Amino acid sequence: MSGYVALLRAVNLGEGTRVSAAKLRGAGRATGFREVSTVGASGTLVLRGPSLPVERIERELLAALRRAGGPSTECFVRTGAEWAEVVRDNPFPAEARADPAHLTLNVLRSRPSPAAWASLRERVTGRERISEDGRHAYIVYPDGIGRSRLTLALIERTLGTRSTARNWNTVLRLHELLRPKP
Repeated sequence: MSGYVALLRAVNLGEGTRVSAAKLRGAGRATGFREVSTVGASGTLVLRGPSLPVERIERELLAALRRAGGPSTECFVRTGAEWAEVVRDNPFPAEARADPAHLTLNVLRSRPSPAAWASLRERVTGRERISEDGRHAYIVYPDGIGRSRLTLALIERTLGTRSTARNWNTVLRLHELLRPKP
């Protein structure tokens, strides 16, 4: 049985983006997964079941969600092995221990160019720190995410790719849920 993380972008943020945990779990089961768990109210799922291509899971999960009356959004799926690498390769372990709510993982649709990463670093006006790893960005927001000018819109525009973010507490919770059951 394979495990996956599915992250929906910008759900439950306001009118027209609401989706219940029950609807999310139903969409996961309609996609063929036997075990489906939701984490929080941010459109975050752990899926266990058949080994499938990630692109297929993204496409079928969104189609099932639309059939159930869910919002139009985007989906980012990572395998359990990819998620374990994300946790293992965290370049900010001290920040993850001291203040995990202010460390985010941005999951990116595609791999930005080195020039795009350099441009993003140039746009940082506060104390935020960024480290990239392929299709992931680790960002430390020492003064808080809500006050930062390093917004998701700025990140996407500068990197030239769509993304969604989760704080390190959620990243670790997903990692735990993906571990094989005894």
